[in-house]
Amino acid sequence: MILGKVCGTIHSTINHPFYDNKKLLVVDKLDPYQKPTGKYLICIDSVDAGVGETVLMLDEGNGARQIAGDSTAPLRSIIVGIIDDIHLP
Repeated sequence: MILGKVCGTIHSTINHPFYDNKKLLVVDKLDPYQKPTGKYLICIDSVDAGVGETVLMLDEGNGARQIAGDSTAPLRSIIVGIIDDIHLP
C-alpha cells in the first residue's frame, strides 16, 4: 500500500473500453510524514476521492484488477481508501 495526495484528474476522449465511465486521478506519492516525494501515479478511483485528499493506493496490477473485478483489465494502480488522519510516534 502507498500513501498519496490526489493532485489532479485526467480526462480522455479516446481510451481502452475498460476506462469508460471510470475516474482517473493523478496522485503524488507521500512519505510516512506526508511529505511529497515528487513521484506520481495515475490511479483509478474506487472510493470517490477528490483533489486534495490523502489516499491509500495499491500499485500492483493483479491486486488492482481483483479490486476492479476484471482479470483482463489494463490496470496497475487503484485508490482503495481515503485517509482521515495519520499518527506517527
